[in-house]
Amino acid sequence: AVVSTQSTGVSSGAREEVLVSGFNVSLTRGDLQTLLENRWLNDEIVNFYLNMIMERGKTISPKRYIFNSFFYPRLLRDGHSGVKNWTNKVDLFNFDKILVPIHLQSEKHWCLAVIDISTKFIYYYDSLLGENRNINILIDYLEEECQVRNKVFGTSKVWTSKMMKDIPRQTNSSDCGVFVCKFADYISLNKALDFNQNSMQYFRRQMICQIMRKSLIL
Repeated sequence: AVVSTQSTGVSSGAREEVLVSGFNVSLTRGDLQTLLENRWLNDEIVNFYLNMIMERGKTISPKRYIFNSFFYPRLLRDGHSGVKNWTNKVDLFNFDKILVPIHLQSEKHWCLAVIDISTKFIYYYDSLLGENRNINILIDYLEEECQVRNKVFGTSKVWTSKMMKDIPRQTNSSDCGVFVCKFADYISLNKALDFNQNSMQYFRRQMICQIMRKSLIL
């Protein structure tokens, strides 16, 4: 069961106090308070939650890999050479899907790209149904990564990107980060995206409890 935010100690107290640590990150009360009603999630919360999803994935199949939110802006700025070392210990092509959280800084908006290695599709999930004209930079990245790592695909099919339209939509300006976390959660389990805007307040409380316990199982 999901408990109240009061009982977790998130609602009141010093904002700088560290409440939970994991994945080489320490989350303060101020970080966790971004999960309170109608607040924008920050990078620390999104990355911590996505790390929990990836940790869960180590025990289930198919395999997923999730970049943190700093990957995409670095790729945009510096190209493949700027992020080449990010995969020194990871073979992306051993995974079925690769998830890339995207924080559009100018719009203060979170989206998610899902790379399907087997079909060579990149699916773009935006809860406001927006377009991302830069999404194909991920195709350039994957093609260069393939060359650098001397990988050969079993298919000659070209990479294709698709903006997903039949997905849950947000109706406010503050829940995009929660949508992205739950898109990633559900997609990593191959679950139907059967939630909506009305689910967001429950998800916020649920995520606080999951993060405090460092477990997606409550």
